[in-house]
Amino acid sequence: MVRRKLTSDEEALWTALTRSVRPLRPAMRQPLAPPVPPSSAPKTRLTPPPAALPAAKPTPVPSPMLDSSWERRIRSGALSPDISIDLHGHSLSAAHARLNQAIGAAVAQDARIMLVVTGKPPKSAGNAGGTRRGAIRAEIGHWLETGPHADRIASVRIAHPRHGGDGALYLILRRRK
Repeated sequence: MVRRKLTSDEEALWTALTRSVRPLRPAMRQPLAPPVPPSSAPKTRLTPPPAALPAAKPTPVPSPMLDSSWERRIRSGALSPDISIDLHGHSLSAAHARLNQAIGAAVAQDARIMLVVTGKPPKSAGNAGGTRRGAIRAEIGHWLETGPHADRIASVRIAHPRHGGDGALYLILRRRK
């Protein structure tokens, strides 16, 4: 497939667009190679291709499914959390800080299963009384995804009713390498 060259207007639009985009994971952002100006050298001479940027190491993401033994243990409630943390009742900033501290402690202790109690999600979309229910629950996925220990989380699952059901999560942590 032959690629066509962008017009100067298209290049200006593309540059403006790329400058307006905010990366999801700023740490994973790779610097772009500067554009190569067209050469005035004759076309008969072969030039080596520009050096390719090193491929970024893919960041592991939490898996929606674990192997069958993990799935069975989660469904039956046979898991025994190594560490538990209760976040409900805290402000968003305090809960975020406590969550990062707890995950750091779990990683340092090489724990495998962490129970995070967030509180039950709101019962309906329209809350009576104007209070914001489920704020921590709404933010925790983003916190886990962008946190300093995101690469250590193998899976995030809703807890068994014995451990809090919809009001709690299991974090299955990866083993040390």
